[in-house]
Amino acid sequence: MGVVLNESLDENVDRISSTGHSAVYFSRVCPESPVKLRLCGPGELGSVMSNYINIGEDQPFEWNIVSLSMYLYGVEDPRNRPLFASSKIKRLLEERYRQKYLTALCAAPSCITSQKAEWREMVAATLIRGVYIFTIDTTVEQDQQFIAEFNDAANKNHFNGFTRNCADFTKRVINTYFPNAAKADYLNDFGMTSPKAVARTFTHYALRHPESQLRVMHFAQVPGTIKRSRTVRSGTEQLFHSGKLAVPMTLLLHYALPVVTTSYFTTARFNADKEFAQHPASQLPLGTASPNPHTLQQEMVGTPAQWKDFRKSLDSVIAESDVPDDSSDLNHFFKKLDEAGTLSLDQNGAVWTDVTMDGKPVRLGLSASNILAQNSDSALSYRLLLARTSHILKSPAHGRETMLEFKQDWSNLQRASAQNAAKKIPSNSPKNPITAANNPAPAVGNPGASSGTAAQ
Repeated sequence: MGVVLNESLDENVDRISSTGHSAVYFSRVCPESPVKLRLCGPGELGSVMSNYINIGEDQPFEWNIVSLSMYLYGVEDPRNRPLFASSKIKRLLEERYRQKYLTALCAAPSCITSQKAEWREMVAATLIRGVYIFTIDTTVEQDQQFIAEFNDAANKNHFNGFTRNCADFTKRVINTYFPNAAKADYLNDFGMTSPKAVARTFTHYALRHPESQLRVMHFAQVPGTIKRSRTVRSGTEQLFHSGKLAVPMTLLLHYALPVVTTSYFTTARFNADKEFAQHPASQLPLGTASPNPHTLQQEMVGTPAQWKDFRKSLDSVIAESDVPDDSSDLNHFFKKLDEAGTLSLDQNGAVWTDVTMDGKPVRLGLSASNILAQNSDSALSYRLLLARTSHILKSPAHGRETMLEFKQDWSNLQRASAQNAAKKIPSNSPKNPITAANNPAPAVGNPGASSGTAAQ
């Protein structure tokens, strides 16, 4: 079990504070319902429990719990996870979740329709933000005791931004398992408990207890049309990095500034991405842990040389394309696709979009399970994977998926290129809403042995 640290969104108070959000991860505890716990069964991947200011359901619950895959991707099976993110897709996945799991708890119109009902935050979090999970080992007995205690306790909301916020809730749950493992940092967070403080103190606890087997997972924000999330910061850290706060806070804290500066540089510095690089976990459900930590680091984090080789290889692919100003076209592809397409979900939650090309309707799969399906247009599939790959390789480390995930993307790009090249390419139509989608696809090869590209 462990601490979930969600990156900061550019909305509401988070736009100013950059505190992000905190939740709790379990590998062995699963939802009997959104408000009832049980031990996981075979093949289940665990869960995430969280609380909010207003979950928005018919009763004022303090917390909800969903499966890990539902929390990250909005689907039960990660193989159906979306490869493209938009607000429209997230709303579709939210409504599917509500109809399947929340009907008994969410019948009031405000719960069904309000975009402020925060049960929505429990569905497909990676479409709107990056997620880090810091974990250590538990025993079956600890999990059983926790399930019994929380199932018997009152699940009633008493949220308070200063004394009972999401980080306070996470701290309470963590300390139920491991007393004093998670703590507040009242000096650096100005009297509050912050998500970053809980993640930092929990990580320090794990490092002091190496038998607990600290492991960190990173799930990057899915490329698409939604604004990129930002690195989480503590209170004093935000003062040093936010231009909006620099001048007023310098005036207000003129005499306290030396104390604040010393506090930040001596106690508050913590980089989630560096912790992931040093203690990577094998990403569920994409692989299993390697017994060799160095090998696991290469598999999950990648080396600078690996990422450089992939960037060079992609530059070669783009350079061979006959689309004018291809880089600009890729940058705008997501927006054009979002505007032109009509979305739908299949029974497993995989996303499809229907667009009109050259006066004819075509379908495009937008999920990992259908992007290369036979009835997914090969030209658009290639174009989407090319735009997705370009976005990932241009992203900073915290916005980049794991090397293991990226190798899967690269393999898909190779397959899409081959499928598209094998088909007869029709001429472009100026009425085509997806610019240059039908241009011939250049061959996509391996970037070299040093990059360790996955075998097809």
